[in-house]
Amino acid sequence: MFPLRDENPTELTPFVTMAIIAANVIVWISVQAMGSGVAFVDSVCVYGAIPGELTGRLPVGQGVDLGGYTCTVGGLGWQTVLTSMFMHGGWMHLVGNMWFLWVFGNNIEDSMGHVRFVVFYLLTGGLASAAHIVADPSSAIPVVGASGAISGIMGAYLVLYPRVRIQTLFILIVFIRIIPVRAWVMLGYWFFIQIVSGAATLGIRGGGVAFWAHVGGFVAGLVLIKPFERRPLVEAKLAGRRLSREEVRDIGWF
Repeated sequence: MFPLRDENPTELTPFVTMAIIAANVIVWISVQAMGSGVAFVDSVCVYGAIPGELTGRLPVGQGVDLGGYTCTVGGLGWQTVLTSMFMHGGWMHLVGNMWFLWVFGNNIEDSMGHVRFVVFYLLTGGLASAAHIVADPSSAIPVVGASGAISGIMGAYLVLYPRVRIQTLFILIVFIRIIPVRAWVMLGYWFFIQIVSGAATLGIRGGGVAFWAHVGGFVAGLVLIKPFERRPLVEAKLAGRRLSREEVRDIGWF
């Protein structure tokens, strides 16, 4: 199942969501050389979060082989929990993450205001990284991608708007259809897949999808959305009531 769009109009212009998407694209082009050459591998080594480096289980100066290219342990340290959120491993990784961010992020930003959304995004992304590190604290593989923070947004969406319809693309061999499904069905299925896939990879070393980061981010979003939401915004949306210009102005950026 791949979400195409939701039937959930927004009140606020999603400035932060758009800015995060722009930042990821700019980093992909200017820092990661659009996924090619030494600059790309350097970006993953330097700005990716390496669990074993952060937990101290990999000695400083140790070389980590990435398909013929060696990363050296001892880079930015805990700063990579932040920088890794703006790195990606390929075009499809970037496009898929940014698409999910746009589909779900604008409504979560709409539920709490712009500044709160920045804090929520970074916090759930950090907790997603923490979950991945706990799952494999000795790993030497750099972790990159915005999917942990986006998983937090998806968890928040499940709490606030479980019955909103998501226009979803289904592909099953030759069967291709766009079918509207409730958010709780689509997001619940996605979360179930992350848990099953994460359990299947426990104890297995090597690169791949950071499933436990997805699980950690999603759970963080489930838990943190209530302290971050601005209830009048959510209630107006659920009631189908459009906010006046004065109400939107009074909400401001906070």
